[in-house]
Amino acid sequence: MAEPIKIIALDLDGTLLDSQKRLSDRNRAAIAHAAAAGALIVPTTGRFFGMMPPAVRDLPFVRYAITINGAQVYDRATGTAIVREEIPLDAALAIMEILDRHDVVYDCYRQNWGWMTAALQEKASAYATDDHYLRMIREFRRPVPELKAHLRATAADGDVQKVMLFARRDGAASAQAELAAIAREVTAAFPDVTVTSSTRNNLEINSAAAHKGRALARFADHLGLSPANCAAFGDGMNDFTMVEAAGLGVAMANAVPEVKRVAKLVTRLNDDDGVARVLEAVF
Repeated sequence: MAEPIKIIALDLDGTLLDSQKRLSDRNRAAIAHAAAAGALIVPTTGRFFGMMPPAVRDLPFVRYAITINGAQVYDRATGTAIVREEIPLDAALAIMEILDRHDVVYDCYRQNWGWMTAALQEKASAYATDDHYLRMIREFRRPVPELKAHLRATAADGDVQKVMLFARRDGAASAQAELAAIAREVTAAFPDVTVTSSTRNNLEINSAAAHKGRALARFADHLGLSPANCAAFGDGMNDFTMVEAAGLGVAMANAVPEVKRVAKLVTRLNDDDGVARVLEAVF
């Protein structure tokens, strides 16, 4: 007999949210019903907690969130991190030196906020995938004269939660080649980090111990549960590990093929309330 679902981990972009980054009425009703039935609704995202859309972040039944691709499991009731996995500062600085040799813009998350070299932020419109990502770069990155120098000068503030980069948005083939070269170089030099993506022309670099699947398992254990008690919904490669690990791993119809291969179920598109269609059947 299948274990009861007690935790529902939901990727946001491309999964719970539609293509316009909206939470549909049907999806909201479905997760509210599951919460009323006793399940924990856990947004699971590459963003830090304060960067999540208010339509999700401010839901009254959302207490926990897996953020920054699993670098943190955040408890909003206490304002503390249940799980924390970060890139050592020296390694993050060395990764940024590699990125300086490529045609990309990059930033980092540290202490639950984004930081970015001002000159890179100013030219981000040529790199951000679309207007949504451009707005995120402009609103949730604090510009500094030079990022590496700022991190060195504030070393007492600790390590780096994530490094994120975008290749040029024009010329898909050249952008993909650039990203592939960066991924090879970074993973060869730093075996303790992992490189994933959440949109077509970006890379996200985390501690190898920071991924959504591991964070979900550790969070479940914290509550005295197991991955068998979890449902996980996702579409991108940064969702792969949690969809694979969960007792009920669900891929969206718009998911990449790798995520569909490890899912136990493929639901409808994010624009067709794919999350709600599964939860309505389970709860």
